[in-house]
Amino acid sequence: MSDKNRDGKRTARERLAVEREKQKAADKRRRTLIVGASVVCVLGLAAVIGVVAANAGKDKGSSAGPAVAPSGAQGKDSLAIPVGKDGAKSTLTVWEDFRCPACKAFETAYRPTLHELADAGKLRVEYHLVRLIDGNLGGTGSLHSANAAACAQDAGKFRDYHDVLFANQPEESDDAFADNAKLIQLAGKVKGLDTPAFRKCVEDGTHNTWVDKSNQAFRAGGFSGTPTVLLGGKNIYQDQSMTPAKLKQMVEAAARG
Repeated sequence: MSDKNRDGKRTARERLAVEREKQKAADKRRRTLIVGASVVCVLGLAAVIGVVAANAGKDKGSSAGPAVAPSGAQGKDSLAIPVGKDGAKSTLTVWEDFRCPACKAFETAYRPTLHELADAGKLRVEYHLVRLIDGNLGGTGSLHSANAAACAQDAGKFRDYHDVLFANQPEESDDAFADNAKLIQLAGKVKGLDTPAFRKCVEDGTHNTWVDKSNQAFRAGGFSGTPTVLLGGKNIYQDQSMTPAKLKQMVEAAARG
């Protein structure tokens, strides 16, 4: 074989190798938004599981008062905040923490699809608010932001405020959401939410005990991390093949019967 032929074959092999690496990189990028963020939160949970267990039932910032569910909360112990029509054929159950970066990644990727399906009456989303990161890293930002979101539910503004909180999520190690003034400031981004009633609800921690009760239900459910996203009892967030488009197809197929 001539040197020229050998060089030509070597060049072709190199090109194929480069293309394979490009494809691997593209596949990795597609998985990173959801799967990668999930790993971060799950590893965070595993690393501090001893701390969480040691503090179970005595979280800093918890309220000893009765659990006051927000207006319209449904499900067992009124722990679910519903978004969408009751008659929807599909129900998505979402356990989230406003300090959790994986939850923000999920919301960023899936929010337009969830809004579209809920607005069309095809999907009902039940949100359960937890404080996983408070247990992992300390602080009360998960608790206070969840309480504020419940206060927004009282005002009929939950979905909009929920989206604002994730859009303005601080770094995971930054407990900025512990500051009620910050949460009230963000309410200004939702038309009609920043009212005296909302401010009092936030500052009084009206729903703090309810948030703690939801967090206890999360632990009792044996879930491994946030977000936990259930459709028909199956955790679709753990399905690496799941995409917003695939979820939309599943929900629309159920709506057609």
